[in-house]
Amino acid sequence: MFNNLKNNSQEEIPVPQHVGVIMDGNGRWAKAQGKPRIFGHKAGMDALKKVAVHGARRGVAVMTVYAFSTENWARPVDEVKFIMSLPIDFYSKYVPVLKEENIQIRMIGERSGLPKATLESIDRAARETANNTGMILNFAMNYGGRRDIILAIQDLAASGFDLSVLTEEDLAEHLQTAILPVEYREPDLIIRTSGEQRMSNFLTWQAAYSELYFTDVAWPEFDEAELDKAITAFQQRDRRYGGLK
Repeated sequence: MFNNLKNNSQEEIPVPQHVGVIMDGNGRWAKAQGKPRIFGHKAGMDALKKVAVHGARRGVAVMTVYAFSTENWARPVDEVKFIMSLPIDFYSKYVPVLKEENIQIRMIGERSGLPKATLESIDRAARETANNTGMILNFAMNYGGRRDIILAIQDLAASGFDLSVLTEEDLAEHLQTAILPVEYREPDLIIRTSGEQRMSNFLTWQAAYSELYFTDVAWPEFDEAELDKAITAFQQRDRRYGGLK
């Protein structure tokens, strides 16, 4: 399925196959320009299209973007409503482009609580791109890393699984990232924009050995060149996974 993406023989060091992105700074970027926060979220949607297409062309197999966390419900009601409308706009404006680029759409996160129209747009995009064989653009929507782990354990317990013999592999099969091909469930690289240096409950289990890249660039200004910088930084890391080479 991903043979065309995994073969990076033309590059001495391969690109990260799963890139996670914490798209931070939309509101602050807008405020700095004297604009409302929602202006920043709209600009962030435009940035996502550019970065996703470029990532696919560079050979990234999965890009998981933190679109809305379980904690984001605490934001002002009007802002939350606008964020929930973005998948609808994204579908009409950018899904045709993503289809042309052979990109798939998927989603992790809890569906309960999300507006019906939001889910319908995401589901429709997923259906229309299901036969694409290129990069998976995976939206983490109403997602929390700790909640992901709790739900997985609850699911195992409800099925009658003996938790006393639980393995990491067992848990991984019940995390929400189990919708991804097994070789791409853990991010190689996680990017956070806008200067903050924390994970904010993003892919808590899966990111145990991810390389982290922080940049002061706000998400609306993060473009193809900035993604290239992050990939180059990743390629310069020495990944030992606790051992020695």
